[in-house]
Amino acid sequence: MHLEGTILVGDAFESVEGRVVVADGEIVRIEETAVESDEVVLPAFVNAHTHIGDSIAKEAGEGLSLDELVAPPDGLKHRLLRSASHEEKVTAMARSLRYMESTGTGTFIEFREGGRDGVAALRDALAGEDVAFGEREIDPVVLGRDDPDVLSVADGYGASGARDADFDAVRRETREAGKLFGIHAGERDADDVNPAMDLEPDFLVHMVHAEPIHLDRLEDRGTPVVVCPRSNLVTKVGVPPIRELAKRTTVALGTDNVMLDSPSMFREMEFAAKLADLPAREVLRMATVNGAKVAGLNRGVIEPGADADLLVLDGDSDNLAGAHDLVRAIVRRAGAADVSRVVIGGSEVDSAGN
Repeated sequence: MHLEGTILVGDAFESVEGRVVVADGEIVRIEETAVESDEVVLPAFVNAHTHIGDSIAKEAGEGLSLDELVAPPDGLKHRLLRSASHEEKVTAMARSLRYMESTGTGTFIEFREGGRDGVAALRDALAGEDVAFGEREIDPVVLGRDDPDVLSVADGYGASGARDADFDAVRRETREAGKLFGIHAGERDADDVNPAMDLEPDFLVHMVHAEPIHLDRLEDRGTPVVVCPRSNLVTKVGVPPIRELAKRTTVALGTDNVMLDSPSMFREMEFAAKLADLPAREVLRMATVNGAKVAGLNRGVIEPGADADLLVLDGDSDNLAGAHDLVRAIVRRAGAADVSRVVIGGSEVDSAGN
């Protein structure tokens, strides 16, 4: 397989005219040559924080506080998840997976509620157990919770927050298993940030209320942070200090609860870029290679040897034609209508689910 057009190469997204050659799920080489194509080839997105089980309850809970919406065990989302059947969850998640693929997401890091059963529902959605939507190519990093044995079926553990429980034991188990441990922190206030950081997590999520002492600790330890600014705005907890965080550590973007926002990395990038007034290349890194770094994956960048997760945009679409700064245009204005092709693991995505 090869893809032609303007290629955004490396983590600096250098514009190169030519083709990307793919074999066995890997980028083999980048050939710089004249081509007759208006397409733009960039890395597929890595959505670094999702809760796609919430797909059963999109836009539920208007006017509720953060705790009323999502706090375990009896926030609205948890009550709705308990009342939904396995089949309902699988169908709802399958639809979100198809949407994520079709809008350029190749990988997502999922905080999956419901223990082993919750992980199984997501695996079923990915495998096409709901035949209407088919098997999906999108690659999950599944962090389970709510079950002492969930690590046996998950890629790690996704903790709700240090104020909700004592996570010392599961943190030790996760480390011993060589798996990923992430935890929410600083979403509602700053009180749970230091206890979360004391667990020495692989990454933190939110950090809306990061204080100078927390920024220093992040920098000292090199702990990555995943920010979800659209979600934070919806739940009225504030917005993360993205610029300050980015000066101290690796920052990635996530779309958080499907209940609150669409799992669109285009929308998350645009909002983050305009909110934080960061250079477009830095925001695109947050949506691609930085998320891959959080999960320890070899993708999110176009270079030989990287996984062939690629997004192709129509550079001559009504929305993108005439762009003076291509990367800035992608970050601040591109959307689903500009997508030509999505390739995940060297296979082209069938967005129709056939």
